[in-house]
Amino acid sequence: MTSVPLRSLATAVPPFSISQDAAKALGRELFAGRKALYDRLRGVFDNAGIRQRNLVAPPDWYAGNHGWEERNRVYLEACEALFLEAARKAIAEAGLAPEQIDGVVTVSTTGIATPSLEARVASELGLRDDVRRVPIFGLGCAGGVSGLSTAARLASAASGSNWLFVTIETCSISIRLDTDDPAALVATALFGDGAAAAVVGGDGPGIATIRDSAERLWPGTLQIMGWRVEDPGLAVVFDRAIPPFVHDNLAPAIDAMMKQFGVARSELGRLCSHPGGAKVVDAIEQALDLETGSLDLEREVLRDHGNMSAPTVLFVLKRLLQRGLPDTTLLTAFGPGFTCASLLLERA
Repeated sequence: MTSVPLRSLATAVPPFSISQDAAKALGRELFAGRKALYDRLRGVFDNAGIRQRNLVAPPDWYAGNHGWEERNRVYLEACEALFLEAARKAIAEAGLAPEQIDGVVTVSTTGIATPSLEARVASELGLRDDVRRVPIFGLGCAGGVSGLSTAARLASAASGSNWLFVTIETCSISIRLDTDDPAALVATALFGDGAAAAVVGGDGPGIATIRDSAERLWPGTLQIMGWRVEDPGLAVVFDRAIPPFVHDNLAPAIDAMMKQFGVARSELGRLCSHPGGAKVVDAIEQALDLETGSLDLEREVLRDHGNMSAPTVLFVLKRLLQRGLPDTTLLTAFGPGFTCASLLLERA
């Protein structure tokens, strides 16, 4: 694709928060009927590398018995508010007015919105009535990279057009207390909520340049990550094989994508990756022979926000931009499929 400018990048978090110590205590209370499960897995709270997380509902909400309708009501209310906050920041930072946005790519996988989220907020945000809309569902944690790549390709295809990208995930509302699945308790220790937005394309200056993007999908890996659709709500699928799979398969996948870009891995100034969990960050460093601790911003975002799914990697990128972007950066994230999405950034 033709390179396009990344004009702005903004983040937003919901109003409620919980410390990891408080989450551990709450988890002990919530899983009181499954004491053996909690006792076996309680160490995940201590080993997750998380200090606090933001939530779309007050902590006591999670003790209730919520079905699909209530969970999705919370999803819609929270997403509309987060969409407006993140989008307004991104549009203003790009030096644009909402009516100058030609298209919107929206990525979200933690609830159902029909009409889609950008349609629900279009009037309040001030978008034109002929704005083009591309809502995307099902990308999971890879959505921050895949969605930004999609917006960049659409902007590249229509020279001079301004595209808004917004990703919002409310992972916490999928926390479930009615199951013996260990993944349910792991989710209680990992999940946070958040949103990110960016403007790409147009004729103005950029804070970085999006040069290209690529993805790798591994066949026969559907069971590694995703959601199961069940009566009380979504049930998370986390396979214990994720860190070893990343360790064994990331390097050849990255090398193949870098070859597609025409750039050697040795030319990268930095990897900017989605921190799905502490063990995943460790596995990425080991797989790519990175110095231990080099993914410091990933660990900082995990510490401060937990795993927010798709927006998380853009929180990392925001901190990297504030620190100073290297000449060449590879944005990466893993998601259901099992897939690895990547995006090549160059310093503006």
